[in-house]
Amino acid sequence: MTSAANPAPLWQPDADRIAAARVTHFQSWAAERYGAPAEGGYPTLHRWSVAELETFWQAVADWFEIRFSTPYERVLGDRTMPGAQWFPGATLNYAEHALRTAEDPARAHDPALLHVDETHEPTPISWAELRRQVGALAAQLRALGVRPGDRISGYLPNIPQAVTALLATAAVGAVWTSCAPDFGARSVLDRFQQVEPVVLFTVDGYRYGGKEHDRTATVAELRRELPTLRAVVHIPLLGTEAPEGALDWSAVTAGDADPVFEQVPFDHPLWVLYSSGTTGLPKAIVQSQGGILLEHFKQLGLHCDLGPGDRFFWYTSTGWMMWNFLVSGLLTGTTVVLYDGSPGHPTTGAQWSVAERTGATLFGTSAAYVMACAKAGVHPARDHDLSKIACVATTGSPLPPDGFRWLHDEVAEDLWIASVSGGTDVCSCFAGAVPTLPVHIGELQAACLGTDLQSWDPQGKPLIGEVGELVVTNPMPSMPIRFWNDPDGSRYRDSYFEMYPGAWRHGDWITINESGSVVIHGRSDSTLNRQGVRMGSADIYEAVERLPEIRESLVIGLEEPDGGYWMPLFVHLAEGSVLDDALKDRIKRAIREQLSPRHVPDDIIEVPGVPHTLTGKRIEVPVKRLLQGAALDKAVNPGSVDNLELLRFYEELARTRK
Repeated sequence: MTSAANPAPLWQPDADRIAAARVTHFQSWAAERYGAPAEGGYPTLHRWSVAELETFWQAVADWFEIRFSTPYERVLGDRTMPGAQWFPGATLNYAEHALRTAEDPARAHDPALLHVDETHEPTPISWAELRRQVGALAAQLRALGVRPGDRISGYLPNIPQAVTALLATAAVGAVWTSCAPDFGARSVLDRFQQVEPVVLFTVDGYRYGGKEHDRTATVAELRRELPTLRAVVHIPLLGTEAPEGALDWSAVTAGDADPVFEQVPFDHPLWVLYSSGTTGLPKAIVQSQGGILLEHFKQLGLHCDLGPGDRFFWYTSTGWMMWNFLVSGLLTGTTVVLYDGSPGHPTTGAQWSVAERTGATLFGTSAAYVMACAKAGVHPARDHDLSKIACVATTGSPLPPDGFRWLHDEVAEDLWIASVSGGTDVCSCFAGAVPTLPVHIGELQAACLGTDLQSWDPQGKPLIGEVGELVVTNPMPSMPIRFWNDPDGSRYRDSYFEMYPGAWRHGDWITINESGSVVIHGRSDSTLNRQGVRMGSADIYEAVERLPEIRESLVIGLEEPDGGYWMPLFVHLAEGSVLDDALKDRIKRAIREQLSPRHVPDDIIEVPGVPHTLTGKRIEVPVKRLLQGAALDKAVNPGSVDNLELLRFYEELARTRK
């Protein structure tokens, strides 16, 4: 739904809120010093930020007082994509900025981190203690021979030790990479073997859903299969002794050395993130210290409006880019909430309990969790004191209109709802949160500052009010500096720049409205194209999953050899529901009336479950390949799927259709 169809906003910031927003202060300041427009609010600031790209990013660096230990020659040495060269000549360190608050005597003993497990009892770690641990660990890493550019890996849940390890890695100029401990050995090795780590931080196990999960055998396999390891650091989360040859966490963080921050070039690698890897080895995406520093300062300090006094909680695991994004909350002097546990234990409403107990001011979660709460009859505001929450943000998939309404009705009427969209590829958002703009149901508020976001037709012509490919036409500092093991850059170019040379094509369908708001329709590589009318799968899910009988759904469009087009809808039913003719008719009617008669499915098929990637995204393309007759081992990388057995249903269906 667009604002043209629904001009009344669901939420509108009042004048006081707009005046207090950090992006408002930034605009006034940038108008005085850098020629930004003083009037017109966010839309004029955004237009300036993309028209005067170099001046904008210079202003961001200045506003957030980036510590360049050597000055930059210019903001953009080369703006060609791929290969844009940011702040050539500059040196800095990400970890130094993340720990700056510890230098303030008035704040050194405030909590930098609040750690929460399934007991929901917060444990604080002060800025001073975090800085001490990072200093001690960085000294130990150097003593182990770790040098700038070496890779350090973490097989860790969302615990304070993971944050310390990341920051110590950045402090020495090494390159961080992590996986969550629910990843199996093969999934982890598909990632870590590509980057050849020299140190591995591990736990003996983790707690999830009220149970302990032992990972000692998996850790032993990782040690065997990663021959480049020079050291393994054991974190006894379940209380076990360090295995033979491993160092104990308490020993490597016992010192009192002040952290020494290696001053590295702006484009020096900070971390490696991974694509889901459903159809091959995951892409190993390398992002830079300076690029992430600037992008995250902008995103967290201006778009999320975070600063000292805020508490930032986003439900995530260390295997998802949102964890890296969450840790960057430290840059703005914000207390970061780390929740290690099941999102729905002991009840579906668990995350609201964590938000209450930690005094979260910005609570981030997935659209899927919001919809699960709505279906389960959760009443957050009735059951919890959520008065400190100023913003609820969602990502992972588009938040359906019903999700907006539910948050408005069940959390607070005066609630800033920020549906955001970006990607692991940039570890940030293309569009989403703006504290000074209204919220319209079903829409992201606007494109982000410095991001020339456009919707293009197949010929590269910009579209307004029509569905097109999500394209970014200028470089962002956090775009990958490269992929690991991609020496000629061909895999990188093929991933984003093949369709429109010189412009980043992300692989999502979007609509940009006249007002500047954005609607995301789902992945364009799994587009439903019937009789020339294209539709994103997210639109189908939104319509179908409003029905209480449908727990989750999956839709596939299949071009057949005879020129036909088969579009099945797979449904995972809620407990006690039956897929009878009456329910099928209601599903078809919902799609016909809310979306398009052309996109009524040819078949509606009950399935035992919908398969997901390890970070919770529905798997569409591999299912399409299975239905086209590909063997399971050719259609999907088994290590990238949360439940491989679910895919066997689709493989068997393909056989019976032949």
